[in-house]
Amino acid sequence: MAMAFRTVEWKGDAVVLIDQTRLPNDEVYIECGDYLSVARAIKDLKVRGAPAIGVVAAMGVALGAKGIKTDDRGEFMAELKEICEVLSKTRPTAVNLFWAIDRMMAIAKAYNDIDLEGLRGLLEVEALKIYEDDIAINQQIGINGKVFINDNDAILTHCNAGALATAGFGTALGVVRAAWKERKNIRIFADETRPLLQGARLTAWELMKDDIPVTLITDNMAGHIMKKKMIDLVIVGADRIAANGDVANKIGTYTVAVLAKEHGIPFYVAAPTSTFDLTLSNGDEIPIEERNEKEVKYIGSTRIAPKDVKVLNPAFDVTPNELVTAIISEMGVATKPYLDNLKGLKEGGKEWI
Repeated sequence: MAMAFRTVEWKGDAVVLIDQTRLPNDEVYIECGDYLSVARAIKDLKVRGAPAIGVVAAMGVALGAKGIKTDDRGEFMAELKEICEVLSKTRPTAVNLFWAIDRMMAIAKAYNDIDLEGLRGLLEVEALKIYEDDIAINQQIGINGKVFINDNDAILTHCNAGALATAGFGTALGVVRAAWKERKNIRIFADETRPLLQGARLTAWELMKDDIPVTLITDNMAGHIMKKKMIDLVIVGADRIAANGDVANKIGTYTVAVLAKEHGIPFYVAAPTSTFDLTLSNGDEIPIEERNEKEVKYIGSTRIAPKDVKVLNPAFDVTPNELVTAIISEMGVATKPYLDNLKGLKEGGKEWI
């Protein structure tokens, strides 16, 4: 399925991104000509979604390497390390950011017998491979997950785990797209996802681009439509998954999972194995990003709350593994016990189901 837009594109001397803060009203593309502008784009949510952040960070490293003006390998590696540190400080929760940066640094360290111009070329090649792999991985997630969708199913999703959150195709929405491609008659309910409205602004926009039936609801309507038996399954993405299967995703995901459990509705998580963080034993160890209070006090430029009211604004929450029906990855599908089965998938295992 050809996408009607490009989330990210490599131009050799720049990274081109669709500015997700301008959607759905304006489809605007921005050009990042150096690694600092890439870092700002990630931090300011011009690009967001764990897989997309990883891809763009890798391109940022390659772009930064091209801008290092030295012929001394020691100086080059020191500057490259600094570039990676700047990029790694942009978003704390999405583990794909750190995974991609580590992968780029591994290339720089492994090829210490070639000249620096050759190394810059290898870093560009690796960034493009991460980009291309991400699209292929998303497509495979769709293939592995579409079996859980039946004809005439109604699917609830939260936030945006689509092509906008990846290099293309999507994770949760990749499963939806794979089912739609098979001509399954499905319809999607998209939570608006306060406070930044990624469901309203992004998920609804990209599904409408693909002519996939979508209905927008406010976050506090989810329980009501579940009780009315209007939802058959829930599919969401993830920003980090701990070894025991606890899942960090956009704030509000935990609420949806609790409601799904109460109403006997399957709750699926779609994510690449690069999102698995097996170094963390459980979700309590996942760092949760706290964002600016203005995101809650304002919608656009309009203030909707008292000027001096205190605000709590965690960007993510953690859904305990007991609320997760299955985790769909490119390597297969994991169900309980997650501690064993996620490790099997991460290590390149077969379909553990």
